[in-house]
Amino acid sequence: MAAARWPGVAEADGALTLTVAEGVTSAVVHALARGEAPPPPFAVRALTPLPAAVPDGERPITVDQTNLSVIVGETVVVKWYPRPVRGPHPAPGLLAHLAGFARTATPYACLFWEDALVALVTAYLPDARDGWEWCVDEAEAGRTGFAAEIGRLAAELHLAMATPSEVFPHPVRLPRPDGPGPATWPARAEEALRAALALTGGEDGAWLAARAATLRRELAPLASARPSPLIRIHGDLHVGQILRWRDGYAVVDFDGNPTVADGEAFQPAARDLAQLRTSVDHAAQVAVRRRGTDPEAALAWAAAAREDVRKSYLAALAEAGRPELLDETLLRPFEIEQECRELIYAARHLPRWRYAPMGVLRSWFP
Repeated sequence: MAAARWPGVAEADGALTLTVAEGVTSAVVHALARGEAPPPPFAVRALTPLPAAVPDGERPITVDQTNLSVIVGETVVVKWYPRPVRGPHPAPGLLAHLAGFARTATPYACLFWEDALVALVTAYLPDARDGWEWCVDEAEAGRTGFAAEIGRLAAELHLAMATPSEVFPHPVRLPRPDGPGPATWPARAEEALRAALALTGGEDGAWLAARAATLRRELAPLASARPSPLIRIHGDLHVGQILRWRDGYAVVDFDGNPTVADGEAFQPAARDLAQLRTSVDHAAQVAVRRRGTDPEAALAWAAAAREDVRKSYLAALAEAGRPELLDETLLRPFEIEQECRELIYAARHLPRWRYAPMGVLRSWFP
């Protein structure tokens, strides 16, 4: 295939910019399906064979997102990274490790430009809607039946993460006294709190500053955390990463937390579960803000759904004989840290989002 049928990549001052013209995504997918090698310096890491006959046609996913996702032939999705970053990226290794995991979109390939990940190629899940749509619908309607299902999904993901593969033959670790683990968690959380305080201005900032001591007390258990198993986690597990599609629920997007630079590869499972639970609270805030849902009803819905997520998650671990993967004492401090990270994300990337974490924190600390 001619190089013109692949994206353009420009580099200026060490930063990469990816340009994808109309028709390029379809051309790339069909080339990969035929087994064609990409033009250098592009390279492909194949994970699962693509369908032999992908239909023609492409359409972009039009929801507001940082990346560009294009559906080809209603069969394959290519997620392009418009600002690819050189160096290691968590997604390729995690997707290769999870190649047999049925609760995510089948991963087909990872595309690189030199050492920068530029795209992920996965199966398209028909009728898929992300949690910022379907979960907000549930909040508006007051339905909590979904919570047990996504709690089990999170547990199944962690069980798969904790299962050895050729990619990760030793997927579970215990922290060493002199290595990454509990010793680094208090500083990471304190850094998040300080950044949230510095970046949150106005009335919200004043409210947050007045409760800084309370928030630090909530983070204090991290200083005495006991050693618990560490695994590779999703890293950004919120309801927006859980698709409700024709055949159920699936977890997607293994890019890691956008507010954490150089995060440790092995983390406690509680970090994912804490973020998933807080995202249920955020869905309630969205329902209040955008759908006019009664605030008290939304808070009651969120509390019930959060608890169902936790119970279902624990039950699934117990059924698998792996209850040790979750240290529940970490949930609350990680939830507080996550709300700080939501404020950081809002300040740096999406200012209008600040209402959600602030609404949650105000409900927790009236």
